[in-house]
Amino acid sequence: MLMGFIQSFTYAEIAGLFPNKSGGASIYGAAAWIRYSKFIAPLSVWCNWFAWSPVLSLGCTIAAGYILNAFAPIPAANSPVVLQWIAQHGAGIAGGQSAQVSAAIAALTPSLQTWTLFSGRLGAVGFSLNSTFFIGAILMLVTFAIQHRGILGTANVQKYIGLLVIIPMLIVGVVPLLNGAVHYNSSYWPLVPLASAGAPGLGMWNMSGWTLVLGAMFIAAWSTYGFETAVCYTSEFKNPGTDTFKAIFYSGLLCLLLFILVPFTFQGALGLTGMLDPSIAAGTGVASAMADMVGGGALIHSVMVMLMILALILSIMTAMAGSSRTLYQGSVDGWLPKYLTHVNAHGAPTRAMWTDLCANLLVLAVASTDATSFFFILAVSNCGYIIFNFLNLNAGWIHRMDSGKTARPYRAPTWLLGLGSVFAFVNAVFMGAGAKTWNPDALWAGLIFASLIIPVFCFRHFIQDGGKFPANMLEDLHVGGSGDVSTKRAGILPYVTLVGGVAVVLLSNWIFSG
Repeated sequence: MLMGFIQSFTYAEIAGLFPNKSGGASIYGAAAWIRYSKFIAPLSVWCNWFAWSPVLSLGCTIAAGYILNAFAPIPAANSPVVLQWIAQHGAGIAGGQSAQVSAAIAALTPSLQTWTLFSGRLGAVGFSLNSTFFIGAILMLVTFAIQHRGILGTANVQKYIGLLVIIPMLIVGVVPLLNGAVHYNSSYWPLVPLASAGAPGLGMWNMSGWTLVLGAMFIAAWSTYGFETAVCYTSEFKNPGTDTFKAIFYSGLLCLLLFILVPFTFQGALGLTGMLDPSIAAGTGVASAMADMVGGGALIHSVMVMLMILALILSIMTAMAGSSRTLYQGSVDGWLPKYLTHVNAHGAPTRAMWTDLCANLLVLAVASTDATSFFFILAVSNCGYIIFNFLNLNAGWIHRMDSGKTARPYRAPTWLLGLGSVFAFVNAVFMGAGAKTWNPDALWAGLIFASLIIPVFCFRHFIQDGGKFPANMLEDLHVGGSGDVSTKRAGILPYVTLVGGVAVVLLSNWIFSG
């Protein structure tokens, strides 16, 4: 979270250069790279989109799980109905108590939890049109309807949902510190990695341990850096020049508080074994854990479930707003197909939103299948996010060199700009070393998906636009009305940076073999 906050100063500066653009930091970063390569610039936009867009499907999957558990709960292993079933039927089941418990849970699990219309496999992952899929699809459509009203209507809805979520999160972060629920001695020490992923065994600071730590940092980056999406609304702010910095700075401060306070008390109360409980890993047990942390009963548990669903809907709304506007602005600037430029009467990019929705329905069918498929989608999307961050953190100093005289509503301290560039390479280590801890094929799948922008961009640029960029795009990028992109004050440094980034990813993947 500290890294993300420092990085946000770079994004705040480059966003202020383009007060008339939506789409977020990837659009502003692409503006820096266009002088050096036609293909690197759209890569930034593409990777940002497929990093953010799956939040819709992943969030809907978890929210659907909460809703399913509310109406058709799976019985707990120690629940009275499970014990009664074992007493009646357990004698004929071989394999001991664990086998009897598993058989009881399977027999008592409501059919709604296991029902599926159609399912299959796609290589290492599966896909399923099951109950989770259909509930998630309904949530997506509701989110789409809200987003259809444009940013003002969406912001009003998000404001009240945000308050409903943030205030209880602060309570959950503070109350356990006061009521003795946090176990300081046993929950944080000894400070060593796990012996293996997902198991509560203490490991060592060896190559295997460091690989797991970097894998954790890989996904932590995806979770914590996301507040940079505050700059995706730049062109829709009342005063883009000043409001852009305020949006990302104060969002960062709020996230800095919550992302440190809540996880600290969460781990302190649950301990190592509790943190690795399968229901916590799946996300559907988090509400129950939070209710226990504040000493609540059934009512508090229900409230927590509702708040978790609202928090997920808030993240889904944010993701749809940010990712659809990235598609829209990418189309306006000549990176993506022309049909995405359409907006409705409220200014909402509806065709981009429909594209986002259809893509995420496909991803939802995969994410709804099982944990392996869910985390594969998460890891692949995060590969795109790390690539986007790498390009955009380095775009800060490229803009300084190529557009140094352009007026900036906010100018980040040079040392913060430089530190952000250093973090770009640190993030590359997280990706190279950590992606495979979630799925052996995640890194390579992420790189392959990133490369798909090449045929997409070639179609738009060479077929739809005849090899020329839109005139307004070149003017917006501060390269002059003539479209001259030949001035490259950074020289070979951007190319050296790209080669260095690729080398760091490949070397870290080789060194940290786990």
